[in-house]
Amino acid sequence: MTHPSDFLVGVRLALRARYLCLSGCSLLVLALSVLLAAQFSGRQPATVALDIGLSVMRLLLPLVLVLMTQELISREFDRRYFLNTLSYPHPRHSLLLGRFFAIAALTLGLLLVLAGALALFVRLASQGYTQSTPVALGHQYLVTVGFIGLDLLVLTAIATLLAVVASTPSFVLIGTFGFMLVARSFGAIVELLSRNAAVVGDAETYRSSVGLLGYLLPDLGTLDVRMIALYGRMDLLPPAWPWLILSSITYTLGLLGLAVWALQRKRFA
Repeated sequence: MTHPSDFLVGVRLALRARYLCLSGCSLLVLALSVLLAAQFSGRQPATVALDIGLSVMRLLLPLVLVLMTQELISREFDRRYFLNTLSYPHPRHSLLLGRFFAIAALTLGLLLVLAGALALFVRLASQGYTQSTPVALGHQYLVTVGFIGLDLLVLTAIATLLAVVASTPSFVLIGTFGFMLVARSFGAIVELLSRNAAVVGDAETYRSSVGLLGYLLPDLGTLDVRMIALYGRMDLLPPAWPWLILSSITYTLGLLGLAVWALQRKRFA
């Protein structure tokens, strides 16, 4: 377990590390992207605005959590703050989990703020125009946001692990975004090769090789369930969605376990 003071210290450090500035910039980028996308869409402006907004959120929030991880964990070791922090009678895992929960809470809080703002922007964009297939901003939208939050939890866990084992803070950014790109795309690549074998030569071998990633990485691409909100159809939710939730949570806990184990064995100069 983690000590409450470690969580509160993490939140205070994040607020000092321009978290509010990052949040404001993220909200501004979201607003500009959504409103401009709706203006340039001749048909179904609300659908286009919601689609673009969700994409912006799935790109900006990982950047925010990586920057917060660098500040709260990587800088701890880079600037030798651990000489003071670890002098308190708290175990190492309490420090790490406290910082993880602080990053996760701030990231998910920002997700809720952006999600609420996006719903408002979509409603503004849809005024004066009635679509044949209106977007669903009810429980379908909440489910979509929930799956994005699950995606962010996995990324926060991998960023935490990299912050413990990496020698430089920049590797946390590179490693987390590399992990994100591969985990979000390999499932779509396998599906594409299954439907169209003419895309590459020897597609079956290539598909089998890429499919091996499914045993090592979570399929974060399947956590993007925006179609249920864009078209208001819950039947577009993946049939194996309970397994997706369970596997993502298990993967997050496994990464946290590795991070704690690495920190316990870490030797400080």
